[in-house]
Amino acid sequence: MGLSKNTESRKGEHLQLPPGQRLQRGWPVTHYGPVPKFKPDRWEFRVFGSTADGDKRCWTHDEFSALPYTTVVADLHCVTKYSMLGAEWGGVSTRTILELAPPAPEVTHVMVWAEYGFSSNLRLSDFASEQSIFATHKDGELLTAEHGFPVRLVVPHLYAWKGPKWVRGVEYMTADRRGFWEERGYHNVGDPWREQRYSYQELPGEGPEL
Repeated sequence: MGLSKNTESRKGEHLQLPPGQRLQRGWPVTHYGPVPKFKPDRWEFRVFGSTADGDKRCWTHDEFSALPYTTVVADLHCVTKYSMLGAEWGGVSTRTILELAPPAPEVTHVMVWAEYGFSSNLRLSDFASEQSIFATHKDGELLTAEHGFPVRLVVPHLYAWKGPKWVRGVEYMTADRRGFWEERGYHNVGDPWREQRYSYQELPGEGPEL
């Protein structure tokens, strides 16, 4: 089980937060658009794009739920400036998906797709972090619909918008491409410790042209 930077810091005397963040008690609901209705008979999780064998891979909800279950204790940092510390996320590690549906050697980024065509781009190295997880549970309880049931991505070392709710699949890419919020002025990388909130803060090489 991995521990995030903030979780490790709580073992000492001082609590650390990324710059500009405040400690949040509880878990606010923040999202764009309506909450989708879960239809288990129509739900599938897809991996496509530049896969190693050129084929896509699909799991039904029952099949996805049967994949190896793991837990990660990690923080959630929202770009709206709240941080929720020390949550236990349960679900399927992104590394499990990478093992079951390997990317081609030239893949550098992924696009995570969610309901209503929502998307978020990530560097492959961020997606493959040992703490990145397709969460189905928080603190031992199933996610609520408002918080992303049946599956949301959690990438603890990046701002929370990089981990979409209601995930439906992953596209392997050989070049970077901006996702939904990244096309609308949010930072292409989204590191809270560097306070990478907006695209105007980007340095050369941190994202494709807008």
